[in-house]
Amino acid sequence: MGFLYLATLLVSITGMILLDRRHMLFFWQDARRATVVLATGLVFFLSWDLVGIDAGVFFRGEGPWMTGILLAPELPLEEVFFLTLLCYMTMNVFSAFTKVVKK
Repeated sequence: MGFLYLATLLVSITGMILLDRRHMLFFWQDARRATVVLATGLVFFLSWDLVGIDAGVFFRGEGPWMTGILLAPELPLEEVFFLTLLCYMTMNVFSAFTKVVKK
């Protein structure tokens, strides 16, 4: 049960990849640009989290569905995958919206 949240995030990321592939949204249009955008988003949001943790604003949630693996104090492993999903979903939604508006 300790990997349930991580497994859910991985399934969701897989869904984003399948949607991207099926509709040629972002990575399948320009993989290099998509990698830079995704990495930039991850660095930004992880930095944001670390600043918030340092300021005492963000805290790690406890639960039996989490792995308990910490990358830094108050920064669970799952956060990286959540932020990846968030950035990827944003890229896909933006690309889909752009395709619809161009039609």
